[in-house]
Amino acid sequence: MDALKAITNYVPLTEDIASSGQPRRDQFELMAEAGYEVVINLALADSDHAIPEEGSIVTGLGMRFVHIPVDFAAPTVRDLREFFGVMDAFAGRRIWVHCVVNARVSAFLYHYLSKVRGLPEADCRTPILDRWEPQMDEAWQAFLAIDEKAIARATSAAR
Repeated sequence: MDALKAITNYVPLTEDIASSGQPRRDQFELMAEAGYEVVINLALADSDHAIPEEGSIVTGLGMRFVHIPVDFAAPTVRDLREFFGVMDAFAGRRIWVHCVVNARVSAFLYHYLSKVRGLPEADCRTPILDRWEPQMDEAWQAFLAIDEKAIARATSAAR
């Protein structure tokens, strides 16, 4: 759907997963019309351009809404593990994941698509991640370097 291209940093990654920066209020309707069933927001509630009633807007359009607030200055393995759980819970549905500019989402989806779905690295990367990676701070470099063992340790520690 061409109208989706107007959403900030829109990237369709797979047939069932798309990502973007913060959509405008009216753009959630475009997502619903395009068949997306779930919207996951990784931005903080007070992030730039945040929409306080986003959950109500999304659910009012018949989609599910999940908010996993990830501190941009300090993403964690725990955040990633929670994200994996939500993505797995909605497996088989069309999912839209967003944050402010699609940076943190690109990193999270990179891990999900490569570690959970086992896709080739090139299919897991967004153009946003490719542009951002050379400029990432240490927190995001460390986050991007998280391996399966660290995720498994975090999962075991949570039990």
